[in-house]
Amino acid sequence: MSSVYNPTTGEVLVKIPEGMGADVETALDAAHTAFKTTWGLNVPGFERGKMLMKIASLMERDIDILASLESLDNGKTFAVAKGFDVAEAAAVFRYYGGWADKIHGKTIETSKDKFAFTRHEPIGVCGQIIPWNFVSGTCLLLKYRPDVQPLYMFSWKIAPALAAGCTVVMKPSELTPLTAMYMSKLIKEAGVPAGVVNIIVGYGPTVGQALASSPRVDKVAFTGSTAVGKKILEEAAHTNLKKVSLELGGKGSNIIFDDADIDNAVAYACQGIL
Repeated sequence: MSSVYNPTTGEVLVKIPEGMGADVETALDAAHTAFKTTWGLNVPGFERGKMLMKIASLMERDIDILASLESLDNGKTFAVAKGFDVAEAAAVFRYYGGWADKIHGKTIETSKDKFAFTRHEPIGVCGQIIPWNFVSGTCLLLKYRPDVQPLYMFSWKIAPALAAGCTVVMKPSELTPLTAMYMSKLIKEAGVPAGVVNIIVGYGPTVGQALASSPRVDKVAFTGSTAVGKKILEEAAHTNLKKVSLELGGKGSNIIFDDADIDNAVAYACQGIL
């Protein structure tokens, strides 16, 4: 079992089953079956879009529950979790719901004797690994810093994958898994077929490693440290040369000119790093 702590008090909030490599294999079985039978090209884009928009509506219906879980799980205030995190995460699902039926290929002019076209198809099963924190550009424009946003990060990973017709095996941070677990309930309620979204709570050396190294994962999306990003690239190269997208721990350099307001420049440079 894995303990989830309230970072404000240090108390254990709940104990949840710890996922292992065998659980990843079970999830991959489900994801591949769903991709071949009940998702992917088997479901028109407009139907996928309707489900994504339904997820957004269910998040807004349960906004107090999600905000409470986010607040307990990562220590931010309920007001920020409700006013920013959940609202913006729901907006992400609604946005990609609108894109799901607008994924188009092209016809390409060549010669009168040839017909050439491209077709965009879902890549397959996506392994997704997300952290407990990040800083968005929007946060830096606000007076508060809601930079601990696991639910918002969850929406950024899951929504576009579902819109494109991919299935997902997601590893949320073991430090902040509660909203991801609750989202699995809402995703099911929205009508998304079983096996399309699979959530496994576990640690990097077990669940993360299994996703990165599995030849049955067609793409890995990872947000986290540069060191772990390098390991994921290595695993992808050693197995099936799976596609990889990485959002790593850069600190964002600043160019500060002589005529700048130094006090403001230092304050915003520090805020950007933090």
